[in-house]
Amino acid sequence: MERTVRSIETSASPEQVFAVASDIASYPNWASAVKDVEVLELGDGGLPARVRMHVDIMIRQISYELTYTWDPPSGFEWTAEPNDDLNSLDGRYEFNELEDGGTEIVYALRVEPAFSLPGFLRKQAEKQIVGTALRELKRQAEAAAAEA
Repeated sequence: MERTVRSIETSASPEQVFAVASDIASYPNWASAVKDVEVLELGDGGLPARVRMHVDIMIRQISYELTYTWDPPSGFEWTAEPNDDLNSLDGRYEFNELEDGGTEIVYALRVEPAFSLPGFLRKQAEKQIVGTALRELKRQAEAAAAEA
């Protein structure tokens, strides 16, 4: 199954973007699709290892548990445990430093819902989720960088 991959550039450094993106517990404050987050387990360096999320994917609201793999400050990956809402979900953020000190944020996402959904609608929902997440992460990282 193919995944949706998009990118956006920000003036924030990779370290600043990573700091915002890795603070998963704060997502409900700035990521519009994320309704609730519960950090279930912390891993190395105090970064979340397992998280329960409740999100609005436009089609419906779903909940799932994610397991994270971290590569600070270059990015991170996550995989969801299959459940009644999802057969599978995996994604990754990459934070690539630009020559001017800013960052190219790359977001890749693949979602296979456990409920019936035509392929074109699933793909459209993925594109919408990725595009919105990139814009919101950029805005939040630039605001955090401006405060630093």
